[in-house]
Amino acid sequence: MNEVTKAPKHLATITGIETPTRTSLTSDGGDLADLAPAAAAALRLLADAIIRGTAHQDDVVQALQDAGVHEAFADVLAAASNAVMDETDDPHDVDYSLPAENLSGTASQVRDIFRWI
Repeated sequence: MNEVTKAPKHLATITGIETPTRTSLTSDGGDLADLAPAAAAALRLLADAIIRGTAHQDDVVQALQDAGVHEAFADVLAAASNAVMDETDDPHDVDYSLPAENLSGTASQVRDIFRWI
């Protein structure tokens, strides 16, 4: 009797991570042009797994929570907020404070959303 090999339960296996050779992200989009689409592609793989029925939505949400994806995304927004404010000498300058407050508020909302679901 032949034994049937079961397919692995994971969606993908990461065999390595390559980091950019440059040590800084440039304002002209240099490394960001690679990093942001890679992050989006990883999330789209999870969405695709739900659509194809190979992963249950509750399991994906739990995996995102366990991995701290919401914290990482919120950290990016908070860091962007801080960077905006670092560009000005006047913290009351609306051209800087409004975008910084929006980024910071969005970071908080991302964290809250994952507490609620």
